Formats: sequence, structure tokens, C-alpha cells
Amino acid sequence: MMFDALFGYNYTRRKLLKKTNSTVMQEFLSNPFPNKKELITNINIVSLDFETTGLDIKKDRVISIGTVNIEHLGINLESSSHQLINANKKLPESSVVIHQITDTQLTDAMSIEVALPILLKKLSGKTMLAHNAKIELGFINKMCQELYGSNFIIPVIDTQYLAQRSLERQNKISKSKELRLFNLRKSYNMPAYKAHNALMDAIATAELFLAMITKISPGNKACLRDFLS
Repeated sequence: MMFDALFGYNYTRRKLLKKTNSTVMQEFLSNPFPNKKELITNINIVSLDFETTGLDIKKDRVISIGTVNIEHLGINLESSSHQLINANKKLPESSVVIHQITDTQLTDAMSIEVALPILLKKLSGKTMLAHNAKIELGFINKMCQELYGSNFIIPVIDTQYLAQRSLERQNKISKSKELRLFNLRKSYNMPAYKAHNALMDAIATAELFLAMITKISPGNKACLRDFLS
């Protein structure tokens, strides 16, 4: 990420584009990312959430993907999508309890080999939004390396990072519990939602981000760079 900060996301994107032999990655990397100086109101954002079998990127798998687009600071619900992914392994009981996704449900689910190109097409040329984005970034990067032999790059807005940054600027110590999506929404007087569903989490994150913008930039005059992780 150091080179991204120094030279910009598009510099890294062009380097990866020259190196890759994957047609999927070539399609994803061919579209320039938005200028960091562009007003946030003009940025097309994809809010993304994964449900996984666990948080160990080396051994765990993605079992569902939820996305919804933000356009001109409005959530486009028609763009929303939720896809179950066949993990090709028996789900741990702890995962089933949390996500309410069973082995039977995943039997005929889409393979990651089919789902990942669809996701990358949605993200191409866009900015990604997630809560605790290192999870989504880690899994996507691992899958891109395994399937296409390429690293993954995209500008990212992380609502957890924005919340932590806000507390630090107020000289407040942030607690992990306070930074959870559910509790942050509560602090903004937002309604409760059904957690651990990829689409619902993606929408909940999108709503939280729009609420955060009103505090970070009341006149919506901030640029994309003011929100990037």
C-alpha cells in the first residue's frame, strides 16, 4: 500500500495490467480508477461484504457476496446483488450458527471461479466500500493470486477506519466494540438490521457511510482522498 500512497492507485493498476496474462484481470485493470481529487458526490462506489467460513485467509473460504452501488451519494437498491458461493468443503458448525448458511444451501451455489469475474467486473474503475475492509481485500487478493496469478488493487473507503480516525481526532480511545458496524449505526441513531447477511451488511455499511459524510463534510465538498483508507 506504500506505493499506492506514493504514486497513486492508477500507477499500481497500470503496472499490474502490464504484468498479467489473465483476461479477467486485464478487463478489471483496464478501467482507470477515479481521481482522488474528484468530489465524493461524483464517485461511483460499490459497497461490498463477504460472509466467510472464518477469518483465516489462508484456510477459510468466501460463502456469500453482497454488493450495492452508491451513485451521487444515493444507494441504488436496483443494483443490489447477493450470491451464495460453494465453498467445496464442509462448513464448520460455528459458521452455520453465525451466518445461517448451510451445506445444503451451498450444494448448487455458484463456484468462486464463476463469481469472482462477475465481482471484478462490478468493481472495475470504481471505489470499494467496506466495514473493516482488510477482510474483503485479503480474500479478494488471495483469490486473484490463486486464480489469475495477480495481486488485487482498488481505492478503498473503510467505515471502521473513518470511525476510528474521527475518535482519534477527538483524542478519544477507540474500543473494538464501539467500532463494530452494529454499534456505529446505533451511535448515528440508525435502525437495527439483520447482521451476518452479506447483502444486508453491504447496505448497512452504505447507509452508515452516507451518514458519516454529513459529519465529515456537511456541504458535500470533500474529495475522494478525504475518505480513503
